[in-house]
Amino acid sequence: MTGMPTQNAEVPKFEISASRQFSSWMHEQSTSLAFTTYQAGRLFFIGLQDDGRLDIFNRKFARCMGMHVASDKLWLSSLYQLWRFDNALDPGQTHQGYDRLYVPQLAYTTGDIDIHDVSVDTTGKPIFVNTLFSCLATASEKYSFEPLWKPPFISRLAAEDRCHLNGLATENGVAKFVTAVGTSDVIDGWRDQKVGGGVVFDVVNNEKVAGDLCMPHSPRLHNDRLWILNSGHGEFGYIDLQRGSFEPICFVPGYGRGLNFIDKFAVIGLSGPRKNRTFSGLPLDDKLKAQNLKSRCGLFVVDLESGDIVHWLRIDGVVDELYDVGALPGITRPMALGLESDEIRRVLSIAPKSDGAPI
Repeated sequence: MTGMPTQNAEVPKFEISASRQFSSWMHEQSTSLAFTTYQAGRLFFIGLQDDGRLDIFNRKFARCMGMHVASDKLWLSSLYQLWRFDNALDPGQTHQGYDRLYVPQLAYTTGDIDIHDVSVDTTGKPIFVNTLFSCLATASEKYSFEPLWKPPFISRLAAEDRCHLNGLATENGVAKFVTAVGTSDVIDGWRDQKVGGGVVFDVVNNEKVAGDLCMPHSPRLHNDRLWILNSGHGEFGYIDLQRGSFEPICFVPGYGRGLNFIDKFAVIGLSGPRKNRTFSGLPLDDKLKAQNLKSRCGLFVVDLESGDIVHWLRIDGVVDELYDVGALPGITRPMALGLESDEIRRVLSIAPKSDGAPI
């Protein structure tokens, strides 16, 4: 599959190939998928057309990374803003064949604080990883951000990306666990700890629960386990919270970032060969070389019971680095409005009166 649908913003050469049963699996699971790439500045949706073929939809957002998706809302971080999209369609309604139309409805201007993972609390307010300031934060109507928590080894908030805090796992709207590449308390110090300095911290109890990781990302709670990507090793697995150890269940042929779950399946985002020297010299490089492989970019579906990669979607061309992955159960074909096309001027909606009475 090559190219993009005509209603999307034009993108340079972009090719997708998928395993034979990938679209059938999506249909069986009644789900669509989303992923972000900050390298290409795109939010992508993977849905199904009426004939069962994959539908690829994208919108342009500069340096989009962290994403939180729900049925009718989607949060997305970008270069200097945090966006909330709202679904403009009523139940059963479609727009140009799409059953979700996410409209950028609200934006917080945060400045370039390098937001990574994003989630929401019990009130629907965003919680995000503020990587530049090494803390968890929320949006503010007056300030760039409101800090919520910082790791105990960080002495003060400073725009220094000291530990490369990146991942966030929430449970029922409560921040539970985070990942960091190192435990440095000096500017950019995590780069010297990238091979074995990775940690998982318990936010609630303010303590480390696992260490000796290599570039960990995307902690997620699912089925009573804390899952993570030990990205520098090319491993996917879970943290044994009793032993404080990482237990891999499979090797993935790429640099993993972005993780979501659909029933007994994990959907993992992988990035291709890293051009930045920061990401060179990792154990993943040796593992790929031993198998005569290059790092792959795309989505890989892992069966949690067997540890097998059962489906895949491979991306080639201009997109070679992914950041986050979202699952949209019960949604067949989603789309979103962007900020650079005329379409956003023409999609209008009227709020009902609070008492429901006609105007």
